Amino acid sequence: MVALALGVALGSGTAFAQSSSGGNSVSNFFGNIFGGSNSSAPPQAATPPTGGGPQPWSGEDGASGHPLMTAAAIREAAANFSACVAGMWPDAARRGITQPNFERFTAGLAPDLRIMDLMDSQPEFTKAVWDYLDILVNDVRLAKGREILAQYKPQFDATEKAYGVDRYAIAAIWGIESNYSTQMGDRSVLQSTATLACIGRRQKYFRDEFLSALEILNHGDLRPEQMRGSWAGAFGPTQFMPTAFKRYAVDGDNDGRRDVVDDAADLIASTANNLKKDGWQTGQTWGYEVVVPQNFNYMLADRAKAMTFAQWEHLGLKRPGTAAFPHSQDKAYLLAPAGAQGPGFLMLANFRVIMKYNPAEAYALAIGHFADRLRGGAPFVQPWPRQERVLSRAERLELQQLLVQRGFYRGEPDGQFGGQTREALRSFQASVGAPADGFASAEVLERLRGK
Repeated sequence: MVALALGVALGSGTAFAQSSSGGNSVSNFFGNIFGGSNSSAPPQAATPPTGGGPQPWSGEDGASGHPLMTAAAIREAAANFSACVAGMWPDAARRGITQPNFERFTAGLAPDLRIMDLMDSQPEFTKAVWDYLDILVNDVRLAKGREILAQYKPQFDATEKAYGVDRYAIAAIWGIESNYSTQMGDRSVLQSTATLACIGRRQKYFRDEFLSALEILNHGDLRPEQMRGSWAGAFGPTQFMPTAFKRYAVDGDNDGRRDVVDDAADLIASTANNLKKDGWQTGQTWGYEVVVPQNFNYMLADRAKAMTFAQWEHLGLKRPGTAAFPHSQDKAYLLAPAGAQGPGFLMLANFRVIMKYNPAEAYALAIGHFADRLRGGAPFVQPWPRQERVLSRAERLELQQLLVQRGFYRGEPDGQFGGQTREALRSFQASVGAPADGFASAEVLERLRGK
């Protein structure tokens, strides 16, 4: 149902550039935070403050360099916008949308070209993972989350019984996606998805989103004024994309409508349905903070290298304090978001489920930790390397280029860190006798420079 606009593996470095959503939705809150790519959905960016009115399109070529993102191509497509929308009527008819409804919902639509700038935004600086955890998991948000859990206890009770999904995880997603319905975005979903269906580099993807939005309205689940959200078309407290609504939205209170915007029962049940269909394990947590011993082989910190807790303990990993792992034969993988300088985490199957909701480890870590805190758990115990500065986009690009020159990286340098960059960085670190933790620090960049 929902997914945020993030998209890189945490262990890839101190910061994350602009990201992609998963197949579900796009967070209006994170915006240009993390970096990465995902073939199933487009890169996202937050709508900046308007300062009194919508900002106009810059009129410049997009930073991606895609031929459909040149200023000339954008202007040409914009001039053909009305014909493009009208041309989608046969597809809409095949989806059961009536002609009167198609004409009513598309009447007066005009392109929002400012979205082209947002789509290709490439922030120069980003934040470290610990900064984002500070932003997302704070006392004010936690207090509001506890109020929400109490206010809608009957709905959470019914949903937990029906789907077996942890209420605290659902409440965490609601809190992080929209700050409990206070930050949902204000752009028309129809206008945004129509713009992107006719203009720019992801027209095929957004054509499906636009037609799905029309289906929702045609069915009567929501009204046009309810479908307002991010520039990429995500809407509601948990930021559904229209196609995700079709897959996961349910009528939680049996009133005949699937209202994931204003009906708490539908919102909570639909979120649970999403997680359940993605493989949520009832009664299992997402993972555990662990202390990683010195001189540990960080080549084992890999999603593909899951082992039992007993095996990890044999390698010297343990939970902070005296707590034990409840089920020693459960399998988990090690995530080291700040490399050897910060805490480690052993991630269970439900962490992977949260990542299906949104394919960013930063997001999933925030959701898991927020859920634990709502349940009454403590903050993370081990310190983060807050002295580390964030690499700029130019430095991230340079780091990848240097890895290419040394034969460690075979991808196309783009300044965005993902698993391939992390693997290459580990190989370089191992070659120079440094901890092979894949952590992209300023010190590692200096070593790559030969200084």
